[in-house]
Amino acid sequence: MQHHELDLLAQRRKRFYILAGLWLVIATILFFFRSVLLPFAGAALIAYLVHPLVTRLTRVRVRGHAIPRWVGILLIYSGFFLAVYLFFIAMVPQLYQELARISRDGVTFLNSLTPERIHVLADRVEDWLRAKGIPVALATPEEMRNGVPGSGVTVDLEKILQDVAAQLTALVRQHLGDIVTVSRHIITSVVAGVFMTFFILMVAAFFSIDAHAVVGYFTSLLPAEYGTDSQRLLERIDRSLSGVVRGQVTICIVNGTLTLLGLLLFGVKFAFLLATVATVFSLIPIFGTILSSVPIVLIALADGFQKGVAILLWIIGIHALEAYFLNPKIMGQAARIHPVIVAFSLIAGEQTFGLVGALFAVPVASIIVACFDYARLKAQPHMSEAPLELDVK
Repeated sequence: MQHHELDLLAQRRKRFYILAGLWLVIATILFFFRSVLLPFAGAALIAYLVHPLVTRLTRVRVRGHAIPRWVGILLIYSGFFLAVYLFFIAMVPQLYQELARISRDGVTFLNSLTPERIHVLADRVEDWLRAKGIPVALATPEEMRNGVPGSGVTVDLEKILQDVAAQLTALVRQHLGDIVTVSRHIITSVVAGVFMTFFILMVAAFFSIDAHAVVGYFTSLLPAEYGTDSQRLLERIDRSLSGVVRGQVTICIVNGTLTLLGLLLFGVKFAFLLATVATVFSLIPIFGTILSSVPIVLIALADGFQKGVAILLWIIGIHALEAYFLNPKIMGQAARIHPVIVAFSLIAGEQTFGLVGALFAVPVASIIVACFDYARLKAQPHMSEAPLELDVK
């Protein structure tokens, strides 16, 4: 009997070493090819996001037959591309008209810079500087030749404008080849981005169709005696990760809605386009709001300083709401992790991998916390589940 138990123990140890070696091979491959993991990580995230919707579609019966998963994925992708198409046909003409108007206004303004108008502008600027107590005198070329009395620094505004225009013209002619090169690089980047988008969607479709097979394959790399533990751990990770996804989606919707409300309230151009950008950038907690606010403020400033300041204050209010309430509460409670861990993961992800790291920071943190807490409870089974939830009440 004892000899039989020793044989079982030896076989168990042998299986453990083999499986550990397989995991080591997988870890080594992922380490050496880590530079190409980003598209597959994005595809896995997309597959995880659409998985509940695909599952619901497969429960729908058409003439007594359930919808296959690949059909459900195609329906979701079709709806996505339809929304993108409607967005572009609605926004691109408006954007083109506005850019054309700005170009016409810019050309008209440059043509209006006659010596007489420059002299008037110089007088206004000089009056404003004197009111602020700045000893700067703006002069015309004739005044510079004849000598301008008074203290302070004398500036020939017309000469400066002429020099700047001449330098810009020479710069454009000198770097015309560079401009063509940059344009070619932009076109190449756009084509590569479109190709990568379709590639990620294709891989995400494969992941979603074979989701159960993929999970089952990696589960088979675990010892059979740990089957129950691995299943419980996967359920815990899924519960935590789905909470993070719901939290981020909620924040995106709230941020986009509040941004659209402010843009419409203050009459900022491209309200729907800018609100869409803000919604997408909200996938990156905290930092996304800052990045999306730059074009909003610039476009608002083009219509007036007061409008720019007003929309900036509105965005600051949204950012404060997101940073001090939405992220710590919605994200933290949904993922069952403490708000401090949420903030730490965001900063660590951004410092390590930039914006991409910030995008994946909280989901990765939720997985790590789920694994850590499960291991802690396995080591101390007498402890309850209550310490897992570190929410601030």
